[in-house]
Amino acid sequence: MIKEVNKMRTKITIVSLILFVIAAYSFTFAEYAHKAGAFKYVGVQTCVGACHKTDAQGKQLDIWQSSKHANAFKTLQTPEADKIAKDKGFTTPAAETPQCLKCHTTGKDIDQSEFESTFNIQDGVQCETCHGPGSEYKKLSIMKDIEKAKENGLIVHTEKEAFCTSCHNSESPTFKSFNYEEMWSKIAHKKP
Repeated sequence: MIKEVNKMRTKITIVSLILFVIAAYSFTFAEYAHKAGAFKYVGVQTCVGACHKTDAQGKQLDIWQSSKHANAFKTLQTPEADKIAKDKGFTTPAAETPQCLKCHTTGKDIDQSEFESTFNIQDGVQCETCHGPGSEYKKLSIMKDIEKAKENGLIVHTEKEAFCTSCHNSESPTFKSFNYEEMWSKIAHKKP
């Protein structure tokens, strides 16, 4: 009888260990997959294809198009931006200067293999700048379940102000001030 109890305990321990390993793997897969490039950037036009532009979805497309984020890359293609870059000691045009690109577009430090053919860096600061690469969460069946979307790469910031001020800060040569509450109200959207 004691032998049978010990065998049962051993089996329960092994099954528990296997379940623990599976659970640990599933919790870390999304992070690993992003680091491994499993999630790809699809671009704003894919994000708003059938979704994110209606009243029911929060009209994110309209909000983005009327924001300065939509034109962030275009501002780097101006003579004024080139002058600022030159005055800061850069030898490349602003639209080619990494220190400018880091906040004026999505993708400056991202390997090109992580972009789908639909992604256009010239679309500036777009959905995936904040919400992460959308190739795996873009499907409606996934987006309907926020937790499933997060498992598939969606980022929903809990510290929005800290994220925004990673670009909107005194490192920018044109920085004057940044009132987070005021600026967030211009781009706020309740649905990712």
